Amino acid sequence: MKKILIITIFMVTWITSAQTKLTGVVKDSIGVPLEMANVIAIDNNTKAIASYGFSDAKGFFRLDLKNNTSYNVKISYVGFKEISTNINTNNVDIVKNFTMKEDNMLDGINIVSKMPVTVSGDTISYNADSFKNGTERKLEDVLKKLPGVEVNAAGQIEVEGKVVEKITIDGKDFFSGDTKLATKNIPSNAIDKIQVLRNFSDVGQLSGVQNNEDRVAINIKLKEGKKNFWFGDVTAGSGDAPNETLYLFQPKLFYYSPKYTLNVIGDINNIGEVVLDRGDLRSFGANFRSQSPSNGTNINIGDAGIGFLSANARNANKIETKLSAFNFSYSPNKKLNLGGFLIFSSNTNGQRNINTIDYVNPNTPDDVVDNITDQTSNSGLFRFTSIYKKDINNQLNYNISGRFSNEFRTDNVISQVLSDIVERENATPFTINQDLSYFYTASEKSIFALEVKNLIQDEDPFYLASLENNPNNNDDANNDGFDDAAESLGLNRDNPYYNLEQDRRVKTNQTDAKLDYYYILNSKSNLNFVAGTILSSQNFDSRFFQILDNGNEFTPNPNVPRINDPQTTNDTQYNFTDIYAGLRYRLKTGIFTITPGFTAHSYNSRNTQYGNEFFQDKFFKVLPEFNIVAQFKRSESLNFTYRQQVNFTDVNQIARGIVANSYNSFFGGNAELVNASFHNVSLNYNSFNLFNNSSVFARLNYSKTIDQVNRNSIFEPGSVVSSSTSINSPLDNENFSAFGNVSKTIKKITGRFGANFNYNKSYQFLNSSENTNENISRGINTRIGTNFTKAPNVNLSYNVSFSDQKNSARSADIKTVRHIPSIDFDAYIWNSLTLKSDFSYNETRQDGNFVNSFKIWNASFAFRKDKDAKWEYELVGSNLLATSSSVNVNQNIISFSINERFILPRFVSLRVRYQL
Repeated sequence: MKKILIITIFMVTWITSAQTKLTGVVKDSIGVPLEMANVIAIDNNTKAIASYGFSDAKGFFRLDLKNNTSYNVKISYVGFKEISTNINTNNVDIVKNFTMKEDNMLDGINIVSKMPVTVSGDTISYNADSFKNGTERKLEDVLKKLPGVEVNAAGQIEVEGKVVEKITIDGKDFFSGDTKLATKNIPSNAIDKIQVLRNFSDVGQLSGVQNNEDRVAINIKLKEGKKNFWFGDVTAGSGDAPNETLYLFQPKLFYYSPKYTLNVIGDINNIGEVVLDRGDLRSFGANFRSQSPSNGTNINIGDAGIGFLSANARNANKIETKLSAFNFSYSPNKKLNLGGFLIFSSNTNGQRNINTIDYVNPNTPDDVVDNITDQTSNSGLFRFTSIYKKDINNQLNYNISGRFSNEFRTDNVISQVLSDIVERENATPFTINQDLSYFYTASEKSIFALEVKNLIQDEDPFYLASLENNPNNNDDANNDGFDDAAESLGLNRDNPYYNLEQDRRVKTNQTDAKLDYYYILNSKSNLNFVAGTILSSQNFDSRFFQILDNGNEFTPNPNVPRINDPQTTNDTQYNFTDIYAGLRYRLKTGIFTITPGFTAHSYNSRNTQYGNEFFQDKFFKVLPEFNIVAQFKRSESLNFTYRQQVNFTDVNQIARGIVANSYNSFFGGNAELVNASFHNVSLNYNSFNLFNNSSVFARLNYSKTIDQVNRNSIFEPGSVVSSSTSINSPLDNENFSAFGNVSKTIKKITGRFGANFNYNKSYQFLNSSENTNENISRGINTRIGTNFTKAPNVNLSYNVSFSDQKNSARSADIKTVRHIPSIDFDAYIWNSLTLKSDFSYNETRQDGNFVNSFKIWNASFAFRKDKDAKWEYELVGSNLLATSSSVNVNQNIISFSINERFILPRFVSLRVRYQL
């Protein structure tokens, strides 16, 4: 061991001594240091980039060069003449300072474009080829290797700790900027540069009068050979699994020209590769945001969708996916841009979950539920966009989008308490969104922004549940688990099955209109006057009934505790109006940007039930807000925000008639609910240092909600069936969270350390008794990996999370620990063979005792004649260890549960890919 240590120290010393450090300072002609100047050293023999770097805030730079080598060193900075000089190294470090002279000709752009990373203002450009080693196939593979860029578990792109809002290709929206669809489909070999656009603004006219520090977008620059030609790939494959034959067909074709673009994506497979799941489709386009700051009002939109489970290879045992997507953009002239997309998706999946439930209430029996689910979601989406820029002072936007769905689900449930149950749900909802905006610059000091948005939504879920019943023991001490609940619900208990049906219809029409006026006082400050209104109308109709064995309908006569005069129908109209005006002042002084403001609101909410019951709430409220940004350096800032908001509930919480949410959960709303007040304080720190290849991101957030809408849940004695209603909590809910992440790259080794902490205190009422729930969770995630371009790469990571739940109804806390080490490997060898492998181990412990562990191993081998070959052959294996299930621990205010999810079995498939 001592010999190995001595040899290691000797090699490190030798490697260090074999290098020469070139250091210096870059300044302008009057001696002011230039931050983020590009410094590059080109080997005069190989003509390749040997080293590159950037100057820091003091203009200091450093390059590591080989001894006894001749280099051409170039310094470039936008707006200054490029400096080029030859330097010969020996065994002595070199110190050389540079003074740059102004020049608007932008010399040196060609040479700068060869650098792996360049910085120009708020734009960071990554030369994609500098980070590839040959194993990449899609944009996602390249993004994961870029400094400061992450792709999180949800498929979102994060840059410097901020979620990327949209992706464009050569300035054209890709499926309206959807990031997940882009990362999974854009081929890596078509990418020339990846441009990160910080302080992003959709409208150039507003970029100088708004705070956009937290907004980030990405633009993909295509290689010249990919323009005006079709490019992409077509993949076909088949394989074998224990119970079925596997298939896959994925055409992905793209065409880009200055005038128009076409994107066609298809996907048919039963291998578990889901590009867009139901959740993605329902939120598709949600990244579109208002051009002016939030006005302080949050109103929930009634969502009456069915209980559809998300599905992926880690939680489903059967997945069939069909996707057809078409996207276009057309620019008939320089003033007008048209675009849009059509998407059809069909996802069918099967799931099996065995849930061991420990209820908080000691009088509620614990349950073991075995649930087998089959569900299908067919969705169609469309969007049409138009942008008309008459000139630099006028911009008019109009967009219309819609989503139409046909969804159905069947559950076969075996409950230890309630026996056998069959559930069926179906729905055909649709949503139409329209928005119109006009931006007008009246003069150098005046800018107007008008925005009008309209939402039309219609949802019609239908629910059916069938529970076994022995009609002969209804009044016995050991009756069926549902019998007492059936009596409270007023059901007929003389049938061998309780056949329950719930029919609902929720319609929403909401318009949000506002006008912003920006008055520029001087180069350092401006005023923002805002006035607007929100008009919302929600209709809720429902009917709960029972089907008897003879086929007749039976209308129950319920007597549910804590639900006032319970009805089995709902006929509710909920109207909401907010008329508001506000003022914000934005001031730049030194490194600080200070933005205080307020909005004054006149609220009016009114609900009418059954045509003769009325409840109205009218009030006036002033909502303050404050933001201050300290910009220490170009890529280092501290952002503090305080905001007060008002939260209004939706019609589902107000309609007081009984609704069957599931076979063991019945709900009746509360017509007298009032709004909740929300206070939020956040502090964000961002530092992205290209000089020393390090980044630090940290976030603190505290929120307090007053009059939070909570539930009062009443459990039937000795049963898991509950009835609940909404109430305004008399106690304040609180949440505090902290997050930090540090990463550092040394040569080709990148390390990352992250930690998070979350404290949540909330209140619920169980059987009308106040119940306090406190949850403390914290975690550590670490990763170290390589980023070689001509050698195999390995990434090692280790995540550990701790969760402690304290509930006033329990005598003891529940403590859960989860360990997740993993390793990824990829290599491109012999210029033809691509090897990829990923392995993860997951272990869960509760109160120090082992609960469960599972392992997942995936691997693939791909062959192509060379990196430019058209044909590629790939052997893919997923879940190679044939793990049958995974376990997840869930903690909430009502119960603690251990959920075993059965997953896709071992899949092995052979694929052929043709590259255009």
